[in-house]
Amino acid sequence: MGHKEGKPGSLPDRGQRNVPIAVLLLAFCGISFYLGKMFCSQKRKFEAVGHTDVPGKGSVHQMKSVSFPECSIEYQDYTPCTDPRKWKKYGTHRLTFMERHCPPIFERKECLIPPPDGYKPSIRWPKSRDQCWYRNVPYDWINKQKSNQNWLRKQGEKFLFPGGGTMFPRGVSAYVDLMQDLIPEMKDGTIRTAIDTGCGVASWGGDLLDRGILTVSLAPRDNHEAQVQFALERGIPAILGIISTQRLPFPSQSFDMAHCSRCLIPWTEFGGIYLLEIHRILRPGGFWVLSGPPVNYENRWKGWDTTVEQQRTDYEKLQDLLSSMCFKLYAKKDDIAVWQKSSDDSCYTKQLSDPDAYPPNCDDSLDPDSAWYTPLRSCVVVPIPKHKKISLMSVPKWPDRLHAASERISEVHGGSSSALKQDDGNWKARVKYYKKLLPAMGTDKIRNVMDMNTVYGGFAAALIEDPLWVMNVVSSYAANTLGVVYDRGLIGTYHDWCEAFSTYPRTYDLLHLDGLFTAESHRCDMKYVLLEMDRILRPNGYAIIRESSYLIDAISSTAKGMRWGCRKDNTEENLEESVLVCEKKLRYSSNQISR
Repeated sequence: MGHKEGKPGSLPDRGQRNVPIAVLLLAFCGISFYLGKMFCSQKRKFEAVGHTDVPGKGSVHQMKSVSFPECSIEYQDYTPCTDPRKWKKYGTHRLTFMERHCPPIFERKECLIPPPDGYKPSIRWPKSRDQCWYRNVPYDWINKQKSNQNWLRKQGEKFLFPGGGTMFPRGVSAYVDLMQDLIPEMKDGTIRTAIDTGCGVASWGGDLLDRGILTVSLAPRDNHEAQVQFALERGIPAILGIISTQRLPFPSQSFDMAHCSRCLIPWTEFGGIYLLEIHRILRPGGFWVLSGPPVNYENRWKGWDTTVEQQRTDYEKLQDLLSSMCFKLYAKKDDIAVWQKSSDDSCYTKQLSDPDAYPPNCDDSLDPDSAWYTPLRSCVVVPIPKHKKISLMSVPKWPDRLHAASERISEVHGGSSSALKQDDGNWKARVKYYKKLLPAMGTDKIRNVMDMNTVYGGFAAALIEDPLWVMNVVSSYAANTLGVVYDRGLIGTYHDWCEAFSTYPRTYDLLHLDGLFTAESHRCDMKYVLLEMDRILRPNGYAIIRESSYLIDAISSTAKGMRWGCRKDNTEENLEESVLVCEKKLRYSSNQISR
């Protein structure tokens, strides 16, 4: 006699057995299909394949090989998100057209940007600070229009940079000497990071490098001046940008000093919105330096095509605006005036209590650090009261601040003093290993470096003794650690790698990334990231790509399509990831070769 259903030993009939088996088969097929789709889609993003030998160790197995054609020579200085060809599409109000306007996916270039006709490997640092090859930046506009100011001078096959400028006719060194007399904090390591708005050819930032001050030189893209391109060709930190309608891509309370030398920014117009942005990114106790109109109007007004009364009015208006933002006049001599941002909370408290204060203090609806396509606002960003130790007089002096844990690190998930120390230790070991893989690191072959997805700036800290500088990039989608980077005395910017970076082609000697493709490939096609890396990398420049072993072969295949020479190695700890070291070879356009 059979047992009842559900009891041990009971057997369902044949029809009953088929139902669960069919369900299991369907579930198994569905899971297999899903996993297969995930695997294939990830590989497909790199359009990879084949099998190619790579210089060095062994070979790299790939999927489908792809080859990228050359762009036409007219794209030799192509900056996708600040393209003058597209400016007519955008408004002229507050120079909006010069801001970032990136092309849609269907308009992105899938070709390799060629160098100018006659391009040569860049002159090595420190000689490059004073000279560069004319054919690398073949633009005479500044040379012709500013010839009386000694910004640069063409001599034979080179541009020479005498260190002149509109406001420093005796040379940039004499100008900075005067500035140091007014601001003693420039001499003792108190001031470490600076921003130069409207930088010209970045002579001010270049001079400060020898004084231990690291400057981000900022200027917009234009048709003929190529200011940022000159700066980077010289080996001086610079980035394309303009204060217009969007915040600059930096966190609040970051820079120790900001500078404007006749940069022609209308500081008091539009409710003082441009100066409010300088206030946001300047740390409490930081300095704002202005030379040019309306400073020293008593002696200079005749050369400014205006009246002394108008210049006096402009100066008084500027002084009133700065006072309303809790700036105080710190020092003034000849053509230079210096204001200091208050580090005393009482000034801002007083402003908050006055309902008629103008500009008003910002409310709490917008993060002070939000700075990626974030509109400017006509209000004062009040320093966060709990941040007592990020004012200029509270952070350790350089170089001690490099390894000091920032007060802001506690706001990062998992961030702490011990986490920073461990991160620094890891990067010290990794950089030591990288130098074995790439002996050019630490030599004059590498000057301009970018860490494409940093956390605390550990890679840059490990290279601090080498003759280079590092642009630390924090993803606009990642944890906000850029404030910590600046508190350490390093520089960097926010960026979204689904878009082009704000620089000219051929401006970096080394690009480094750690897990960027793993972190971002779900949002955008990594093929375009690699093409962007090719655009901004100098010929004979290098890329160090640290990624999961799962992705390295696909990346290598795309790199081969860009005609890079790559070598795959294990990591220093033989982890479940690999290191791909690549070199971009100097290649000329076929049009150039045919001539």
